[in-house]
Formats: sequence, structure tokens, C-alpha cells
Amino acid sequence: MNRRSFIKNFLIGAGALTAAAGGGIFYYVNRPEFGRLPQGERLKKILNSPNYYGDHFDYFTPIQVMAEDFEEPENRFTATLKFLFGDKSHLLPHKKLPTVKTNLKDLPENLDCAVWMGHSTIYLQLAGKKILLDPVFSPYASPIFFVNKAFEGSNIFSAEDFPELDILAITHDHWDHLDYPTVMALKSKVKKIICPLGVGEHFELWNFDLKNVIEEDWDSGIDFGDLKVFILPNQHFSGRFLKRNPTEWCSFAFVTPQRKIFCSGDGGYGEHFKMIGEKFGNFDCAFMENGQYNMAWHLIHCLPNETAQAAEDVRAKKIVPIHAGKFALARHAWNDPYKDLTAASVGKNYRLLTPRIGELIDFSSEQNFSDWFS
Repeated sequence: MNRRSFIKNFLIGAGALTAAAGGGIFYYVNRPEFGRLPQGERLKKILNSPNYYGDHFDYFTPIQVMAEDFEEPENRFTATLKFLFGDKSHLLPHKKLPTVKTNLKDLPENLDCAVWMGHSTIYLQLAGKKILLDPVFSPYASPIFFVNKAFEGSNIFSAEDFPELDILAITHDHWDHLDYPTVMALKSKVKKIICPLGVGEHFELWNFDLKNVIEEDWDSGIDFGDLKVFILPNQHFSGRFLKRNPTEWCSFAFVTPQRKIFCSGDGGYGEHFKMIGEKFGNFDCAFMENGQYNMAWHLIHCLPNETAQAAEDVRAKKIVPIHAGKFALARHAWNDPYKDLTAASVGKNYRLLTPRIGELIDFSSEQNFSDWFS
């Protein structure tokens, strides 16, 4: 083969490989798991939101995801490599987590209760309604199979374990809160979906019946008779791929004649906690984000002492820490969130509850839970 033919064949081969790689990437990022950006009538509704700033949502006072006043000792690329491939011995439990698998289908209909299922997944029964928040039952909280693997023994629930659900509530569209395989497995069991603005676009793409998707802005209330659900603000961000903040994020209040339950969703410490406490006050129980934090991004994830203050701000009688115990998304030791929040809760006006994954929380009783994380 002469030189000209060699170069020609090489260029053809290189072009074919480039096209194949490009086609593979195009196929990968267009998988349904990635969802899609809001469009059409949904985008028109978003444009009318006071929380939408031209082409993105933001908190009342716009914030930086990475705090500008934090001097990072290494560049972000190096930090990311360390997180993905560095020593993780302290990030993961050294043994299988202790769990209790409550039989959800056998719970009395009139029992007001909850079951924390690891990370931010919570099953609630209130006023006879069955509610599931941010379910993730996949082995990875990521579109990449080797990133964010669940701790050994933590993934004990699946769609088959659930009765018919009155409400599926989603706080935002990050992968560790809106998990495509999980919601698709639950699809036939879900009566209504509640989510903040823009998140409904994913459910439309996934062929959910839009008449069952309730998608509202912050400070909206949805009436289910004896149960009222409020979509409330928090200080976070959103997005499943390259564009940041195309959809809204939220916290939730669930209010019945007998109970008030708060779920913080993800977010840093901000004025919204006091606003919520002043509006609703005296929550019987608050599920508070406490995990996957770092000083570099404390504006969008609370540090344990901030979680303790936020719990006081919303006037919670009891709190259950969430956003930990299943995935390692930050560099702190896996059980630091529990130990540090326990220390920060001394002398506070609430009781700290630390149930194991799958353990029943009965809102009508005074329960004591073990320090299973020690």
C-alpha cells in the first residue's frame, strides 16, 4: 500500500471511528433517563414564575453553588478525580448496614407513620393517604453504573413492596432524588404526582398521564381533603445534564387536622426556614437534609450545625436526618452526619430520631432509636 492510500484509509477509518463515537454519545445522552428541558405550555407557565430569571430558576437571593469565600486547596479536576478514584475507605461502612424491613402493605390504614428508606426516600401515611418521596431503589444514584453505588445492605426496598400510592412527591430532578428506573417500576401504582415547576417535563417524556401530574410553584397548596400538601422554597439547584436550574426544586409540608410534617428536600441554610416556621409552626416531625456536605458547597447543602438551626427555625418537635446513610456523594466519613448532628442537637428544642433504614416511625408514640451508626 502506497503512502497516499495509507493516509486515505487512515482518514476514512478515523472518520468512521469519530462518527461512531459521536453517534454513541448522542445515543447515550438522549436516553430517556436524562429527561428533557421544559418546553411548550410548561415553559410558558415557568416564564411567569417570580423565581425564574430569564433562563433559569434561582433562590430569592441568587447564590453560588461553590462558595466564593472558600479557598479550595486543590483544583476541581483534581478533587473530582480523588472523589471518583481515591481512597474511599472512610466513605463507606465497613460492614453491612443494620436494617429493618417494615411490611408496608400490612400497616393499619389509620396509622400516621413514616419509614425512612435511606438517603432522601421517605414513605408516609397521613390521614389515610399513602405518600412516597424521592424514591431511589437503583443500585447507583447516577447514570453511570460505577458512580454513587449504594452502601452494602442499604437497598432493601423495591417497587413490589409498596401498596397503591396516593401521591408520589418529587423535590427536584437530581439523579439521587428522581430515579428513572424506580419511578417507571412504580408507574402503575401511582395515582398522583406532585412536583415543582418544570419537573413534570420528565414525567411527560416518560409517558405518565399528565392529568395526574400536579406541578406548581413555591408557596402553592394542593388540597386532598383531610391532607393538604404545600410546595415550599429551599436553597438548592437542579438539572440532570449540562444546563443548570432549568427546573425548580422545593421542600414540602404535609398538613392534616392531626399532623404537620415537613420535608426539607436538598438545600443550604437560608431565610426560608424561618419563613416556613412562621407560616406553619410546630411541625410534629421534620425530615431534615443532613449529609453530602462540604464547606465548598455549604450554600446548597446544610452542614450539621446548620441542620440543627434549621430544625429550630421551622419549629420542629422531632427531626429525622435524611440525605445520608446510603450513598457517598461527599468526602466526609459516611457516619459523620449522624455523629455531628447528634452533638449539634444537644440542648435544642427538638428530639433527634435516628431510625435504621426501613424502621417504622410512629408519629403518635415516643420512640427511642439506637445509635446504629456508631
